Amino acid sequence: MSEVKAALKAAKAALDTHDYPQAVAQARRVLAADPRNYHAYVFLGLALDKQIQDDEAAKAYVEATRINRDDTLAWQGLVSLYERQSGNRIDDYHNAVVRLAELFMKVDDRIRCQTVIDKYVVFVKKHGSRNQYKHALEVLLPSSSVYEFLEGRIPSPAHTYVRITELVEAEEKERINKEIGERRTRLGAKIGQVTTEIKREVFTKSSLEQLYQNIIDWSTDDEVRRQYEEKLLQHAYDTLLVLSVQEKVEKRKQVQKLARDMVIIKHPYALAWQITLEWKDSETLADWDMGILRQFIDYFPDLGLSKVLRGYLHSEISPLTLSVESSTTDVQEESQMSADECLLLVTEGFEESSSSVLAHRIMGEYYLYLEEYESAVDVARKARDLVTSAAQASGLDFQDTLDSITIVLASSLTHFQSPKNHPEAKLLYDSILRRKPTLTAALIGTGLILEEQEDYDEALDFLTRALTRDPHNVRVKCEAAWCIALNGNFTEGLKELESCLDSSKATNDRTRDLKALILYRIGVCLWNSHPSKAARKDRNGAYARFLASVQANMNFAPAYTSLGIYYADYANDKKRARKCFQKAIELSASEVEAAERLARAFADQGDWDLVDVVAQRVVDSGKVRPAPGSKKKGISWPFAALGIVQLNRHEFARSIVSYQAASRISPRDYHSWVGLGESYHNSGRYIAATKAFQQAEKIGAEIEERAAGERWFAKYMLANVKRELGDHDDAITGYEEVLIFRPDEFGVSIALLQTLVEAGWHSIELGFFGRSVDYAKRAIDRAERITDKGANLFNTWKAVADACSIVSRAQAHVREFPVEKVKRILEVGIDLQEFELINGVDNIGKDALSLLDTEGLKSPSRLTRCLHAAILAHKRAIYATAGDPHAQAVAWYNLGWSEHRAHVCLDHQLLETGRKKASRFLKAAMRCFKRAIELEAGNADFWDSLGVVTTQLSPKVSQHAFVRSLYLNDRNPRVWTNLGTLYILQSDYQLANDAFTRAQSTDPDYAHAWLGQGLLALLMNDVKEANLLFTHAFEIADSGSLLTKREYALSTFDHILSSPITSNSINDLIQPLFALNQLRSQAPSEIAYEHLAVLFAERIGNYIDGIDSLSSICSAVEAEYEVSESRSAIAKFAQIKGDIARNLLARHEYSQAAENAETALNLSADQEGGIVDPVARRKCRLSAQLTGGLAHYYLGSMDEAITMFRAALEESDSEPDVVCLLAQVLWAKGGEQLRGVARDQLFDCVEKHPDHVGAITLLGVIALLDGDQETIEAVASDLQGLRAKDGMTVKQQRQLGQLLAALAALGYGHAVKDKVLSEVTKDILLSPSKPHGWTQLAAVSDETFAGDMALLTATKAVPPGGSLDAPGLCETYAGTGRLADAQRAVMFAPWATDGWEGFR
Repeated sequence: MSEVKAALKAAKAALDTHDYPQAVAQARRVLAADPRNYHAYVFLGLALDKQIQDDEAAKAYVEATRINRDDTLAWQGLVSLYERQSGNRIDDYHNAVVRLAELFMKVDDRIRCQTVIDKYVVFVKKHGSRNQYKHALEVLLPSSSVYEFLEGRIPSPAHTYVRITELVEAEEKERINKEIGERRTRLGAKIGQVTTEIKREVFTKSSLEQLYQNIIDWSTDDEVRRQYEEKLLQHAYDTLLVLSVQEKVEKRKQVQKLARDMVIIKHPYALAWQITLEWKDSETLADWDMGILRQFIDYFPDLGLSKVLRGYLHSEISPLTLSVESSTTDVQEESQMSADECLLLVTEGFEESSSSVLAHRIMGEYYLYLEEYESAVDVARKARDLVTSAAQASGLDFQDTLDSITIVLASSLTHFQSPKNHPEAKLLYDSILRRKPTLTAALIGTGLILEEQEDYDEALDFLTRALTRDPHNVRVKCEAAWCIALNGNFTEGLKELESCLDSSKATNDRTRDLKALILYRIGVCLWNSHPSKAARKDRNGAYARFLASVQANMNFAPAYTSLGIYYADYANDKKRARKCFQKAIELSASEVEAAERLARAFADQGDWDLVDVVAQRVVDSGKVRPAPGSKKKGISWPFAALGIVQLNRHEFARSIVSYQAASRISPRDYHSWVGLGESYHNSGRYIAATKAFQQAEKIGAEIEERAAGERWFAKYMLANVKRELGDHDDAITGYEEVLIFRPDEFGVSIALLQTLVEAGWHSIELGFFGRSVDYAKRAIDRAERITDKGANLFNTWKAVADACSIVSRAQAHVREFPVEKVKRILEVGIDLQEFELINGVDNIGKDALSLLDTEGLKSPSRLTRCLHAAILAHKRAIYATAGDPHAQAVAWYNLGWSEHRAHVCLDHQLLETGRKKASRFLKAAMRCFKRAIELEAGNADFWDSLGVVTTQLSPKVSQHAFVRSLYLNDRNPRVWTNLGTLYILQSDYQLANDAFTRAQSTDPDYAHAWLGQGLLALLMNDVKEANLLFTHAFEIADSGSLLTKREYALSTFDHILSSPITSNSINDLIQPLFALNQLRSQAPSEIAYEHLAVLFAERIGNYIDGIDSLSSICSAVEAEYEVSESRSAIAKFAQIKGDIARNLLARHEYSQAAENAETALNLSADQEGGIVDPVARRKCRLSAQLTGGLAHYYLGSMDEAITMFRAALEESDSEPDVVCLLAQVLWAKGGEQLRGVARDQLFDCVEKHPDHVGAITLLGVIALLDGDQETIEAVASDLQGLRAKDGMTVKQQRQLGQLLAALAALGYGHAVKDKVLSEVTKDILLSPSKPHGWTQLAAVSDETFAGDMALLTATKAVPPGGSLDAPGLCETYAGTGRLADAQRAVMFAPWATDGWEGFR
């Protein structure tokens, strides 16, 4: 024990001398001897503390406190140690300070206790965190163990709670901002939702409300208490806003209690008062506590809601009154505010309180009272949204408030743009009546809507129920009486209305308005209950009531309408009537009757602008369209009137909308459908116009009141639409039906005449030339009927001239031209001098008119008279347009083209007069076009026409005209093409190519541009390219183009001759043959092209028509020879005879074929007097010789046949095909000598032409028949070589394959069947996609797949995929050996034997 004490003294001495290591050593010696020695731990902690060994020192002090908790020495050491560590161990510091303070409290040492606490708080504030500082401040609160001991020496709890509250507020604000910043960047995050969630998390865990309450409880300063009461309410309110619905109940009770307490103590905190006012749920504003409202106005005079309340309470509509004894002087001064001042104050306050439900509710009722229904609707809708938001925020349903606002909205909708908004208003009323079936306002509103919908019984029921609730309501009683009257019981209604009049007192504007309404309705009842003219004219009857109504209310519009009707229909005072109607429509756009009468009056005057104003005002009123489900009919005339105005202004898109609205409201309105169709027609929407006019016709036919004469316009317009669509037949039928009912409608007759002409031109374009002439004849018939009225009309004469021109373009039907009718038409109202126009140039005048109907040898041809008639008609058109320079320019232009047409058609008929005389039409055309240019120099078509007619007369003038035309319009492909043609004629091919290319780029579908390019290709010797261009031009051209058909047919025939593979293809022959047939209808005098058509027909097997055509050509050539006796006529005759012989041979008429062949040979025998061209002569003779030889062969005249073939052989210079024919005839003649000659001829032919398939195969057949093994082997070798060569046709490949198979079957060596199969498989290998090889394989083998493959390839080889014909397909089907395929074979080619043999 003595050693322990000595060591303690040594440690104490070492500490005093600052020998801290020695102190540590001595303390440890003591602890080694006595581990529970308190002082040793204290000395050790102090020594270690001085040596800055904080952790070891702290452990020593802590051990000391465990040994003796009530001694201050160790705790003081700990406090001193923690203070030196600058906030590293503040939590331990807190515990040490509290314990040390408690020890000082035990020894009643207040000074040291306070010193420790104060020092600790200051230290933590400086070095600690916000939470640590808040924890340190809690030592100063009443909950602390030393609070009572230090009370009065430390700050009051209120002050401490304020400091803690500030820390918590800052902490929560920082956390909210931090979390919002982090979470708002997440995918799909919305800032509002994120903010709400974060606030909910923070506020639900917040201790602020308890802190606020503690401040309130401990504070002795009323101002501070009120401040924190406000904060408490605000925090609770903010928490309420973010809580879920289930959590809101308790919090809402807390908020309401806090707000109510503030109001009770009259604390002027706006939120508390607003909660009290805004959260009150009641049906009427009379339920509010007037005292609270007055105090709110006093406390918050500058708030928007306060202004609204102040203005509302001073207004005449307020169920509450603001006491004059109010505490504020301002309110006393405002006790006598005027209505305008109230409205201004309410409006100003409303603008400042955009989120107040109460302000919106008051404003809505105010607007409803002022009959500002549109504003009331807007305010009520926003108020409903605000109620919904308030209900979501507070958890209250606000049903009574919502019902009240809904009543305002429904009442406003009932009157705003009535009856447009009635469905919505009705739904709102119904929703309220389901909950509150006796609510008076809802009953009245529903009754008014039903009254407007003309459902008077139901309306009366609702109004009666409302009267039960409010029996003294004169307005409701008036409406009920009005329903009785409108239901047809005017007498009973009149009695009720008179009782209402007795009950009403005109004390203010509203009661005066009601009196005016009652007087007007009494007048209506009198008017309808006494419908006689005398009763209505009585000024003491209904008229007096209407006048009294106006006197009671000078702005009551319906009374003015009734007065206007009285003045218009009974007083014959149109001026007063118009004034009344104008006044009515100015006061109310709902006065539809007044508006209609006024609009009709303006329309009669042609004042369409005023019609537009009146009709648009009615449309904007909303009265025109009935509500869905309403019995009331809509009003369509305002839309129809707008449509008429817009049609007159050419605003077709708007007129369509107007007429569509009119037709929807009145689907049976005939005139609305006609107007709609006309609008569609003028805007280019022809399909829609067709449907509209058809609907109008249907309506007009179904309604008996519509006379046929009234329906004609719809038929006429429908015909116009059909005409625009190109449906000329329907248009013509429509015009003719109109003329049945309206025969004197000259405009319809002209339209019919023009449509007939347009149909004729359209038929020319489509290739229906006979039909086009029929249209032209009908047009002339129609013109004959209207010439008396239209003799001075340009369109009449243009149509007549066009009809004549149509006939000239279908010359095959020119005999049908009614020259007599045309002459009669031209003679109507005639001054013969009109025909003398440019007579000195074209020689077509009054003399030509007299020759139109003459018949005889010396009279002009029908075509000539047709063209002359067209020229004469155009001359009359020029005189008909004397007063219009532009129309006269067009007339000269039309005359110029008629002159040019005469030049084109009659030039070849006037050969005897020479070219100079024939060009008179061309000169006349040039003069006409010049005159047209003089009248209208800016017309590009006129310059183009001048360029055309001067192409040969003056190329420079022509080029200038074309360039000028392009300057005026460079997008015309026709002009570019004409310019290119001029360049071709001048041999400038590069410029021509550029012009044609420009035309093609301008309009790729303009055929003549491609035709010109083809002619250019021909000139450049590119025949293939020319053929492609001509084909394309023909495909895109209309059927009226002669040149396109000519060049296409010639090019195609040349291509067929140069390409043997396609020479027998039907697909390549049909289209040019059709073109030539059309050409024959247009220009039957062109013998060369008719001859070309026969050559095409011969290639497709149409021999009968070919013979007939050739016979007629022969007659024409004979007639030509009789006139000219030219060598060319003999040459033509010889060629035609040869062609006839060939066709007769194909028809098996051998004797006639031989006779015509002899004729052709005789005519071509003389080289000097026959065919001039040696090549043509050689071809002609060769054809005749071969035809004659074959004819004699089939007639059995072998000697004559051999003679013919030998002559052909000499003529053709041993042509291989001729050699083959001669060899066959010699072989058929018989005799060893002749057969030897045949062999020799074939051997020589094969030697000269080793690749000629026909010669080799024929030689092989002869060798096979002779059994000449050596020749067979040679022929087989040659055939094998030919088989693999390119350029072999399918027919040649088949012949080679069949012959090689036959040689293998009949010929030589062993294994004959294998050799046959080998040849057949080689054939398949060379042409696997052709059916002939597979067909042979099916025939020589037992395999069924061969027949199936033959059938598969055959179905793909038929047109358009190939050239397999019907017999070939029949053979393939028959080769399968199946009965069903044999039936199909017979179906495809019943004339072929293969199909029938398949049934065996």
